[in-house]
Amino acid sequence: MQQNTRHTAHQHRIVVVGAGYTGASAAGRLAARLHREDVSITLVNAEPDFVERVRLHQLAVGQNLRPRPLDAMFAGTGVRLRLARVTGIDVDARTVTVTPPEAPAGSGAEDIPYDTLVYALGSAWNTHGVPGVEKHAHDIAGRAGALRLRDRLADLTPGSPVAVVGGGLTGVEAATELAEARPDLAVSLISRGPLGDWLSPKGARHLRRVFAGLRITVHGNTDVTAVHADRATTTGGDVPAEATLWTTGFAVHPIARATTLETAEDGQITVDATMRSTSHPDVYAIGDAARAAGPGGKPLRMSCASGVPSAWQAADAIAARLTGTKLPTISARYFNQCVSLGRKEGLIQYVTADDRAVSAALTGRPAALYKELVCKAAAWGVAHPTLSLPTRRRRVTAERARVTAPTA
Repeated sequence: MQQNTRHTAHQHRIVVVGAGYTGASAAGRLAARLHREDVSITLVNAEPDFVERVRLHQLAVGQNLRPRPLDAMFAGTGVRLRLARVTGIDVDARTVTVTPPEAPAGSGAEDIPYDTLVYALGSAWNTHGVPGVEKHAHDIAGRAGALRLRDRLADLTPGSPVAVVGGGLTGVEAATELAEARPDLAVSLISRGPLGDWLSPKGARHLRRVFAGLRITVHGNTDVTAVHADRATTTGGDVPAEATLWTTGFAVHPIARATTLETAEDGQITVDATMRSTSHPDVYAIGDAARAAGPGGKPLRMSCASGVPSAWQAADAIAARLTGTKLPTISARYFNQCVSLGRKEGLIQYVTADDRAVSAALTGRPAALYKELVCKAAAWGVAHPTLSLPTRRRRVTAERARVTAPTA
């Protein structure tokens, strides 16, 4: 009888919203850390499948991605999958409002109560308010956008111009993938700065060689001021475009800003080193949704490389606090930037802990294989959420099942 008094009288309710790389990773890790009798873990997502976001440029050019149904991934783990759209969160009442994925706005709403919330709603494309982007441009920030672009590209005739706006990792990967898959199209990339200005000299030289080999026209040091159905207007003149792909960064999901959570100016939830909200100790934010400090206090960039370690940190911190064990700390740092340049070329730019390029870089076919292994490993980790982790599920103590003020 004495042992039973240490355990919760009811299950501690953990709700994870968003089943991308970070949300799915966090849910699986929590299932591996905590005893099923003591916690309920609900994973809320609007789509029935896990989407490999890092491969959406491949989907857009006509390649088929392997389906990864979430119900199959989490079968037998104890994680309950709830297919629904998150339409609101009341962090004071500790409820998540959801509606069926296809329900009209405002209908079929239901509140899901939680004791601990893991917020992993991620991000979407950022139009920056540029005229015509929402109406005329395409995005690959989500599966739906990639499929719309795929349909548009399929309708284009040989010689049609396509413009990719944005010279970062997403834009570079999309432009090279498109030019390799559709050499009959006239692909251009419009970048605010010089091509590959974040890379080392070796990395930038290789990038320029690949672009030249794929006959991609580069408009560097150029801003886009408007997008039209047949062109992009820039500071250097009009660039013809029967299809425009907009890849100028990401904007976080707006729901957090509508709550009483403390957020940064861009809507990211401010968190401590354990990914715990600085204003609400029962909320953890991970991935693109979180404003987390990396080496030197520099905010971590929105990326899979940042997101998955943040999911591990949050899950381990939640488990430690609920079970009274030592609070772990996972080092948040960078090692490299992995860039696919089509299916045959790649670039691995090695970086400092705070994401600044160093002289070393891996290029060519070995880099392409390296990037492919990274993508496969990331997807495998999500698709097998409780494998390769310690299976010692700890018991939750009654006194710790209640959320208390933040502690170190």
